[in-house]
Amino acid sequence: MVMSIPATMRALQQSSLDGPKSLHLIPDAPVPTPGPGEVLIRVGAAGVNFVDISQSHGVFAGGPQPPYVAGIEAAGEVVALGEGVSGVELGTHVIGVTIMGGAFAEYAVLMAAGTVSLPPGWTDEQALGLVVSWPTALAALKPLGQLESGQTVLIHAAAGGTGQVAVKLAKHYGATVIAAASPDKHEVVKKLGADHLMDSRSSELVTEVLRLTDGAGVDLVLESVGGATFEASLAAAKRITGRVVVFGLADGEASITNWDLVYKHQVHLIGLNIGSLIQSAPHIFGQVMGEMFGLIASGVLGPGAPTARELSDGPQALQELEARTTVGKLALLPSPSLPA
Repeated sequence: MVMSIPATMRALQQSSLDGPKSLHLIPDAPVPTPGPGEVLIRVGAAGVNFVDISQSHGVFAGGPQPPYVAGIEAAGEVVALGEGVSGVELGTHVIGVTIMGGAFAEYAVLMAAGTVSLPPGWTDEQALGLVVSWPTALAALKPLGQLESGQTVLIHAAAGGTGQVAVKLAKHYGATVIAAASPDKHEVVKKLGADHLMDSRSSELVTEVLRLTDGAGVDLVLESVGGATFEASLAAAKRITGRVVVFGLADGEASITNWDLVYKHQVHLIGLNIGSLIQSAPHIFGQVMGEMFGLIASGVLGPGAPTARELSDGPQALQELEARTTVGKLALLPSPSLPA
């Protein structure tokens, strides 16, 4: 089967490290060629993640340098195979990540070994999150967070793409969920099963968490905000046995010293980056993915329902995500210039 592939494509290019405002649509970017071990996909949908924002400001460790085609998560149809690729067939639909960018385009190159076939019946758009948000939430809760039935978890950014999945999974595993989000997003989180709702910006968040837990604190905190919220996360965790899994810093960096951990916040502090998990502990990542697809097969997790935008709306979508005005997962739809 031979696929028709054009020489150029529409793509969103990051021209400087001034944030999403420096992201521009270009009509004639060259279509990439897959190298050894890579596949080329015709992108059906690209996922928007906070990583994209971090890269646009140049604060993502080892991130691409401008000018580059932005975006790390893409799902679509495999249209070309690089040398040595086996086990992936032309015409199949897969999802994968590319940390060095390239997803916000009509065509993107992915490492074949890192791609995942879409669950039967799912569209490209519905699969967004399968390799970023969902495994991040699951890894934070189970193998790293060690969540058990009957425990209490505080989930920050609970209305976001990762947060919503975390709320749903935490309830499935029998936890009491305290969800922090902007008040205008509380109804969304409540429908997912959250037991208690908190204003994510409230100065009384720690006081309220301690009140709800009879002064003990929560067993686990999913921390993806950073900034001043990081201190609140440490204060809200149970002394000695409490765990704080850190996987984001949307509000910037925070500082903590060894003095803090000895005398102020005696907690387990755990860092999580899904890319590092894949590279440094592939056996754990494999367990996470196996568990996730089991949850899909049993109906605990179903097809995603992201808010879809056209590719040209990408800069605005990223600015809205950075401003924390979005709810759930965001998708960019490239509308390929050539039919399949």
